[in-house]
Amino acid sequence: MAVQLLITDRSLVVQGDPLADWSNLDVSQAFNEPGSGSVDLVAHAEVMAQLQPGNRLMVIRDGQVWMAGPMEIPQDFSWGIAGEGEPPPGKVTVNFSDDLALPAGYLTWPAPGSAWSSQPDTSRKIAATNAETIIRTLINENCGPGAQTARRIPNLVLGPVAGVGTTVSVDTRLERLLDVCRRVATDGGGLGIRARQVGTQILFEVYQPVDRTATARFSAGLGNLRGFTYKRSAPTVTHALGIGSEQAFPRPYVEVADTAAAAAWWRVEQLVDSSAASNDNGEITQEGRQALAEGAAPVELATVTVDTEDLRAGRDFGLGDKVTVALPTGQEVRDLVRSIHLQASPDSGEQVTSLIGSPDATTDPRMVRLVRELGRRLGRLEAR
Repeated sequence: MAVQLLITDRSLVVQGDPLADWSNLDVSQAFNEPGSGSVDLVAHAEVMAQLQPGNRLMVIRDGQVWMAGPMEIPQDFSWGIAGEGEPPPGKVTVNFSDDLALPAGYLTWPAPGSAWSSQPDTSRKIAATNAETIIRTLINENCGPGAQTARRIPNLVLGPVAGVGTTVSVDTRLERLLDVCRRVATDGGGLGIRARQVGTQILFEVYQPVDRTATARFSAGLGNLRGFTYKRSAPTVTHALGIGSEQAFPRPYVEVADTAAAAAWWRVEQLVDSSAASNDNGEITQEGRQALAEGAAPVELATVTVDTEDLRAGRDFGLGDKVTVALPTGQEVRDLVRSIHLQASPDSGEQVTSLIGSPDATTDPRMVRLVRELGRRLGRLEAR
């Protein structure tokens, strides 16, 4: 098995020898979300010395960085004698994330170049601009090389421009930075965002997932489909009724409809209260499309697949790519790769599985949507 674990400081400087005496490595990469992982270690003194606040854990698989990022719980330590717990020197469990968790801790400042005490009452607006450019701008000015010194993430740089995405707009104030980036990525053509360690840098990248439905196929007959759950339900929104700022005159009203969903099911209206004073750059239309996207989930698919020699995660498909799942009923469903999961131990080897399906397969959609909607509403109230 070719898995190696290293500890670095926040400047990516390796702190010691590769970690020894580890077990139960469990690592999940997620599409447009911070990844997560955990590992059990024998609590040798030299190991405990490396498990310090601010340090990072690197998982290297087959000579490549599989995932790396900050340790959220560097020491979950247990020890005991005479059957009272873990025998000396004890066991320590480390919980860590990937580097996308770093920008997740930031808010979108209205004037990122100014001190907090000088922030205006307005919002940060970027109108009619390429989605990739918007995301890179928000990252750069809030936590990247172009941010105030105190807000910069060490060694974070913007990767090469990918040249992807459509034209969108954004209006944000004191929202979670990663939530806004995800929103722009979705509206701008289903883009992917990631932060990965390359050498001595953390590259923040925007990319376009690939349609691999013709080449990446999963089924029981191919031996790479382990199980699935499938549910089809009615949409919760078919007509988003957008209304602009009450301070505007005349106040704009914009309707965004999914007529196909309404014809197949029935009409469901939802009010979209926007802070935009006009729809000149499509701001209210964009918020309406987002409401439709969140409410139109007639198919929920959660599929667990396993790597085979013919089809391997990271080689033949990646996070966000669209693949095909052939169900035993004869139906074929095409959906996105939401997460890739690595489990490993020195005794049992390693196993890689993937989760394919709708966003509902990996989150509690009601709670996630509620929290994000509250954040957007608070931002709008602050800007008024």
